[in-house]
Amino acid sequence: MKHPTCSDSITRRDFVRATSALATAAVTGGLSNKAQAADATALSSAKSAPPKPAGLTYPHPLLTPADEFRDVSRGTPKPYTLEGEALVQARLTPDAWRLEITPDAATNPAIKDLPSIRKPLVFADGTALDLPGLLDLGRNHGVKFLKAMQCLNIPAPLGQGVWEGVPLREVLRLCGPMRNVRRIYYWGFHNTDPKQIFQSSLSYTQAMETPPGELPAFLAYRLNGEPIPLIRGGPVRMVIPWAHGFKSIKWLQRIVLTNDYKANDTYAEQNNDPESHLKTAAYSNDLPAKIPASQPVLIRGLVISGLSGLKRVEYSLHRGNSNSGPPSADDSEQWIECHLEDPPADWTSVLPSGVSSRQVLGFDPKTGQPTTWPLRYSMVSWFATLDKLPPGKYAVRARAVDLNGFAQPEPRPNQKTGRNALEAKEFEVV
Repeated sequence: MKHPTCSDSITRRDFVRATSALATAAVTGGLSNKAQAADATALSSAKSAPPKPAGLTYPHPLLTPADEFRDVSRGTPKPYTLEGEALVQARLTPDAWRLEITPDAATNPAIKDLPSIRKPLVFADGTALDLPGLLDLGRNHGVKFLKAMQCLNIPAPLGQGVWEGVPLREVLRLCGPMRNVRRIYYWGFHNTDPKQIFQSSLSYTQAMETPPGELPAFLAYRLNGEPIPLIRGGPVRMVIPWAHGFKSIKWLQRIVLTNDYKANDTYAEQNNDPESHLKTAAYSNDLPAKIPASQPVLIRGLVISGLSGLKRVEYSLHRGNSNSGPPSADDSEQWIECHLEDPPADWTSVLPSGVSSRQVLGFDPKTGQPTTWPLRYSMVSWFATLDKLPPGKYAVRARAVDLNGFAQPEPRPNQKTGRNALEAKEFEVV
């Protein structure tokens, strides 16, 4: 990708204008009472991050190359390991791919009125939607969106890309009028073992009635301007912009319309919350175990702007290891604002060839600039520099604060609604 990156090291020349006084004030943990009082006075006057150093580059590209996303695929064997005729039989090639849309035939005694649709799309009679048909829909209804993928239970983002496809509502319209449909559930190919089916679901309203300015659930067929590779869930996968990755089912092949009122996601099991939205959360990069005292310490990472948006990222620094600092993110900690990555001045240097920012949801179609930053459901880099740290051991933590004023990990009462714990990164200045 054309977006600049930077290495794991940082020179004093690059960051001489960074936060030396601020960092010194942040290391009050473990010092004498007199030193703590002096440092606390200095810290209280530093309410925001200082100016960014000139010539700064960021550690993570805005777009993750398709082959560099972290893989958390389920099933054995993995679908992307299939080859030759096995791929064709699994309908995982562009020519063989089909999508079936049918009403739910299951019998639930609690459901008195069964769902019905005028025109089911069925494998057996040859009416299932093929890839040329989906691409044809995309010519009039296609959408593009910058989205971060993040698993519900993994403490690191999986990657971010520009996803392109057709809103789910436009695909469902192919089936004509519907009755008694409350939810839509869907799954893709995994293997021939029905016990390994991995499915997710949406309410009918979520699928069909996208509020103005919000982002639709959509069937994606391009990632970063190219056909979605098999390892990323191609030829077609579901992408739910506001949700964790388990909603964005790979290798999509079946959609079922049901009158069942329950969320029937596989991820509803084991105390997961299948309706949780993407959480505003900061994630920290690992640090070298030992850092020379003559070198500023660069702390950095990624932050996802979730449903409630992002106000800022903050860090807290303590002397000693992670066990010697405050056990929770309470008001006794000193939190200092970090820098956020600025939006690129020239999006043509970031976006795939042939993709204009004016075409991407969340950007102003006239100026080609993002209407908010960070874009909702996307991620950007954050960083802070710590200069003139005395020799010793340290533990640093970072957190996001959303637009409602909730500081990570709040307001989620259960980590199974989106893992976002405050993890300490330890290092030693020598």
